[in-house]
Amino acid sequence: MIHPTAIVEPGAQLGADVRIGPLAYVAATAVLGDGCVLAPHAVVLDHTTLGARCTVHSGAVIGDLPQDLSFGGEPSYVVTGDDCTFREGVTIHRGTKPGSTTRIGHHVFMMANAHAAHNCEVGDHVVMANSAALGGYVAVGERCFIGGNVGVHQFCHIGRLAMIGSMAFISKDLPPFCIAPSSRNSFVAGLNLVGLRRAGLDAARRAQIKQAFHVIYRSGLNASQAQERLRADTGNPFAQEFADFLAQATRGICRPSFGADGATADA
Repeated sequence: MIHPTAIVEPGAQLGADVRIGPLAYVAATAVLGDGCVLAPHAVVLDHTTLGARCTVHSGAVIGDLPQDLSFGGEPSYVVTGDDCTFREGVTIHRGTKPGSTTRIGHHVFMMANAHAAHNCEVGDHVVMANSAALGGYVAVGERCFIGGNVGVHQFCHIGRLAMIGSMAFISKDLPPFCIAPSSRNSFVAGLNLVGLRRAGLDAARRAQIKQAFHVIYRSGLNASQAQERLRADTGNPFAQEFADFLAQATRGICRPSFGADGATADA
């Protein structure tokens, strides 16, 4: 199951039924879970642990050094969940602080040339389209979709079930369940209703999410006032989730691409 031209350094830990293709490379401290597949020229470097049944396609590099001038060379890590797919040219970098970790969840699909920088936290079932890039310390909630050629600024948080359109740039925190439109900088166009339905959220729960969304983006309240009103809505769990997100949004949140009256705002 290991091609004779592949290099697997002594000390690498391989699970059952691992397949490693021609000219692939596995470093000495790498760990590959059961059923992992490395395509030709795939690279898994030191201090990297892949969960079970992960597929690393040709030219992908998992666990290289962080692109951070402050990095001092100390051990740091990449850990992925199970059933992840890393397509051609994907890059995932180790943490930058000693002992820190870049974490990728279960069932994550990173398309060709997507990038997760040092210390990113990517939730389960996230999809990153071609050439999408996460800066250092970005956190992405579960079941997000990040479109092609999207750039997410370091330290930003993306809430769960959010969707970012292609070629957008995100430099503010994007609340859960929201859509950021294509080719714009840190705007919100509405709710990811298709994603909510696909995630199994029924009409009643979608209505609760809409109510909380309106408090943030259509009530005319500032962030502090919106958080206070959301906290008061104790019967709506999604209001509490939005309030928690606002409380942790150190970069501020994405602006609405519409006015409180529904009119489109200027870019």
